[in-house]
Amino acid sequence: MSATNASVTDRPPLTPYDYMLYAATVGAWSISWIAIKAQIGVVPVQVSVFWRFALAAAIMIIWALLAKKPLRFPLKTHIKFFAMGAFIFCMNFALFYYAAPHLASGLLSVVFSLVAVFNIFIMAIIQKRLPASNMLLGAALGIAGIAMMFWPAIAGQTLNKYALFGLALCLLGTLSFCTGNLISASLQKQGISTVSASAWGMTYGALISAAIVTVQGKSFAIDWSIAYVGSLLFLAIVSSVIAFAAYLTLLGRIGSDRAGYATLMFPVIALVISIFLEDYQMSLLAGAGLVLVLMGNIFVLGRFAKR
Repeated sequence: MSATNASVTDRPPLTPYDYMLYAATVGAWSISWIAIKAQIGVVPVQVSVFWRFALAAAIMIIWALLAKKPLRFPLKTHIKFFAMGAFIFCMNFALFYYAAPHLASGLLSVVFSLVAVFNIFIMAIIQKRLPASNMLLGAALGIAGIAMMFWPAIAGQTLNKYALFGLALCLLGTLSFCTGNLISASLQKQGISTVSASAWGMTYGALISAAIVTVQGKSFAIDWSIAYVGSLLFLAIVSSVIAFAAYLTLLGRIGSDRAGYATLMFPVIALVISIFLEDYQMSLLAGAGLVLVLMGNIFVLGRFAKR
C-alpha cells in the first residue's frame, strides 16, 4: 500500500531521526517569530525581507548546485517561480513583519498555523464543491479559536484598532502563503525539484522586495547591531534554509499528512516563548481559544490523512 493511500496506523512508527527532524523544524519555526520581532525598528520592513531572502536564495542556489538539481528552466516556468516568490517570499513575510509591532509573536504564529484551514476554502473554490463536514467543523473551530484568542487584545475599554489591524495583516499574509503553496504544488506536479523552485522563488522574492525598496527611494542599509544581524542570520539560515531542509526530509520520510502536524506544535511553543520573553498574558478565554485552534487543525489534518 502506498504512503498516500495508507492510513497513519498502517505506516511504521517514527524513528529517533524523524523526531530529530521534527524538533529541528518546530524549534526553528517557533523561534522565528521572536526573530521577526527583533527585525522591527529602524530598518524598513521591505529592506529586511530583501536581505533575508537574498541570503537564503544564495544558500539555496548553492544547495541546488551541490545536489545537482536543475536551475535552467523555460520562461513559462519562471513565470510560476516569479508568482511563487511574490506570494510566499515577499508579500507573505512582509505582511507578517508589518503586523509584528502590533501583536505578540506567539499570536503571529497561531494565525499562521491556520494555513490548513485556509486551504479548505481555497480548494473548495477551485474544485467548486463544498468541503467535507469534518473539514468544515475543523475550520469553524479554528476560526472561533482565533476570535477567542484575539478578543482580549482587540477589546477592552475601547476597541484596539492596532491589534485588529495586525490580525488583518496576518490573515492576508496567511492567504498569500496558501496561494503561493498552490503554485508550488503545481510546480511539483511538473516534476520540478522543490529545492530548485525555492531557489528561484526566493531569488524573485528578494528581487521584488528590492524593486519596492528602490521605488520607495529607501536605503538598503541595515542595522549592524548584534540583535538585528543575529536575527537576520537566524531567519535566513535557520528558519528559511535549515528548517526548510528538515521539513522537506521529514515530508519524504513520513508523508505530508503526518509532517503537517508540525504546525500544531510551533504555535504552542511560540506562545510559551512570548509569555517568558514578551510578558504575554494569556487569559482563560485566550487559552480556550488556543485549544479550539489546535482541535480545528487536528480535524482538518486528520481529514487530509484519511484521503
